[in-house]
Amino acid sequence: MLVPSTPTLALIALGLIVLIGGAVRVIRSLRRFARARTLVGDRVGDGVGLLKARTAALKVAIAGRRPKEQARTRANPAYDRRGGGDRRITNG
Repeated sequence: MLVPSTPTLALIALGLIVLIGGAVRVIRSLRRFARARTLVGDRVGDGVGLLKARTAALKVAIAGRRPKEQARTRANPAYDRRGGGDRRITNG
């Protein structure tokens, strides 16, 4: 004798199997995406660090080529931008 709730239970079981299978695929895809995002973030961070280092090196090189009187830039730590003056100690 077939109980009328059997088809309903079969559909619920099939729906759960499909739902679990879909969830597993989505979780796998999210893990791959997170791994790729981490790799891209690391490479971009490395590139930004190299760019900052090159910029700092260029500032130092440019400041080294200028005469001492013109070396009032942010690359010169002796120059105080807040007071607008020179913080170097002079004997004069």
